[in-house]
Amino acid sequence: MAPHSVAAVAHTARAPRRANHGFDLLADELLAAMGAIRRSGRRHAERPEELAQLTGSQLELVRLLRRRPGISVREVAEELNLAPNTVSTLVRQLVDAGFVVRRCRESDRRVARLDLAEDLDRKVGAFLDRRTGVLVEAMHALPVHDQRRLRSTVGVLLKLQWEIERGRADG
Repeated sequence: MAPHSVAAVAHTARAPRRANHGFDLLADELLAAMGAIRRSGRRHAERPEELAQLTGSQLELVRLLRRRPGISVREVAEELNLAPNTVSTLVRQLVDAGFVVRRCRESDRRVARLDLAEDLDRKVGAFLDRRTGVLVEAMHALPVHDQRRLRSTVGVLLKLQWEIERGRADG
């Protein structure tokens, strides 16, 4: 897909917009661009067979466990902004499938700590390494000024996510 085609697609067949400084169009373009990047990454770094059967929420939990081994269900719920009972359901599904191991500490048996099963951890690591590698190669191909802009954009995207969550809590 050409770099400007995401914006071109976003401009087609639009209903009239209310005056909001173009943020509605910008939001559409941002979502389209993020989706296109994710799809491109998936095409170039195919999921292992085991991961292909997981739902989006299950895969998000697997990615989190890869980043933060030993995390609790409560911490997962906070990190992913999900209800604890939703996380418990996801964890139970992944434990039953043999993807996640639930461990309790001897000092506090009430809090379970979650880890990926060893075999899956290696496969997820290799998959994420390939996906990251695809993105890193694409970043290297960008001009230096765009690389700098991309670095600052990540911080802005995290602030945007915080505003979305704050608005959800207020609304």
